[in-house]
Amino acid sequence: MEVLYKSTRDDKIRVTASEAILKGLSEDGGLFVPDRIPAMEKSLQELAGMDYKEVAYEVMKLYFTDFTQEELKDCIDRAYDSKFDTEVIAPLVEADGVYYLELFHGATIAFKDMALSILPHLMTTSAKKNQVKNEIVILTATSGDTGKAALAGFAGVEGTKIIVFYPKNGVSPIQEKQMITQKGDNTYVVGIHGNFDDAQTGVKQIFADKALAEKMEAAGYQFSSANSINIGRLVPQIVYYVYACANLLKEGRLKEGKTINVVVPTGNFGNILAAFYAKNMGLPIGKLICASNENKVLYDFFNTGVYDKNREFVLTSSPSMDILISSNLERLIYRIAGDDAAKNSELMKALTGAGNMRLRKR
Repeated sequence: MEVLYKSTRDDKIRVTASEAILKGLSEDGGLFVPDRIPAMEKSLQELAGMDYKEVAYEVMKLYFTDFTQEELKDCIDRAYDSKFDTEVIAPLVEADGVYYLELFHGATIAFKDMALSILPHLMTTSAKKNQVKNEIVILTATSGDTGKAALAGFAGVEGTKIIVFYPKNGVSPIQEKQMITQKGDNTYVVGIHGNFDDAQTGVKQIFADKALAEKMEAAGYQFSSANSINIGRLVPQIVYYVYACANLLKEGRLKEGKTINVVVPTGNFGNILAAFYAKNMGLPIGKLICASNENKVLYDFFNTGVYDKNREFVLTSSPSMDILISSNLERLIYRIAGDDAAKNSELMKALTGAGNMRLRKR
């Protein structure tokens, strides 16, 4: 059954997976969400006998329904290859009774490699499927990790250019060096005065500028995104949660009928949202624990029902989590609002305007 993608701010908008990947962000400023969260077709026992690529196919085929088997498997094969320093791709390691999912074995040693290794291939395949002749210009804001992973993923990819915006004093020295030394004629890096939220807001404003889009179209270009606002970034992140659960079962660490809790350090809310989608696909996940640093806007939101970005922005030793506007939260808000685009749009306007929104009184 085909899965289509709708905007969190307009129920009338419906696009295919490949169209959503190409657009990155909906024209109304909303994020694309699947019109249903599909259930896994294979049991956890069956998945336990598969390698990472095979599990990736079983998950992604449920969301990217307009891709052929050949197209999707080709994207997966190109992504999860020798760029990773282990064939396991995402090893699961036990320490002190806790299991850690290692997502740092990719080319840039950031967990973003897990999705940004495949996004360029999903995007170029989507362009061919939709007869896109324009050159695709990827606009990406980064708080550190995404920038290098996106640059490395798209470097040299024909038919694309990528521009990464980062806060000049808001990433680690190593992250900055990784970005500004990236090779590739189609890669560009811009340091901005401000923080990640400023960079992210600026990128969203560019996407919303219809006059600019028309000029770009006339010049033979179109915008897309490599941030986790792009569904092509989010869906591949679901894979490693499925893979982890299957391996826990395979090794006897997860018993039939039991659940696991998942703890995710969170900035833009994409990684933990992928776990939420995995849970709703039928994975035995109990609690989802959203870990924050001093910029604890999400911690406060889940405790009070009030999201308030009007607060001091703190520069910490974990810059990838230094975020006050977590874009992917909109996808969760939309679901909490009963898939009501009008209600979600009202809440997002309040957040953009006054800088805060309230889900409930407490």
